[in-house]
Amino acid sequence: MADVLIHALRCRPELESLVMVQSAVSQALLSPDYLRSKLAGPRNGRARAVVGLVLPRADSLLEVLAHVHFTRAGLRVKMHVQLPGVGEVDCLINDCLVIELDGGTHVHHPGKMVAEVLIVLGNREAGHFGPSRWTPKWVPAS
Repeated sequence: MADVLIHALRCRPELESLVMVQSAVSQALLSPDYLRSKLAGPRNGRARAVVGLVLPRADSLLEVLAHVHFTRAGLRVKMHVQLPGVGEVDCLINDCLVIELDGGTHVHHPGKMVAEVLIVLGNREAGHFGPSRWTPKWVPAS
């Protein structure tokens, strides 16, 4: 398993190899630390960077891919956040937007997914949602 993943990390596109590694880690077939130990030296920097994208606890590959796309768009992303009165949410973006990653709608269109999130955040910043008299306890004061 490790040999196949190391080969994938060195030869396959980043997100393809990430999905393979995340799958193996999620099934407890090996650990990111073990892979990192096999990827020493400057020629393996890209492979180590991909291993660094593995989420310790991912409920789906969609979560992993969304996390990568959101963080690369410059968003602050927290995964598996407990919100009082709500429970656990898949993703909290910029401490104000909850994203549930339950379907495959945007898996093949990450740019569209990120664009939609940026639109909602932009509308929030511009005040298009109107003033709110109620602020949930989990939203930090501005």
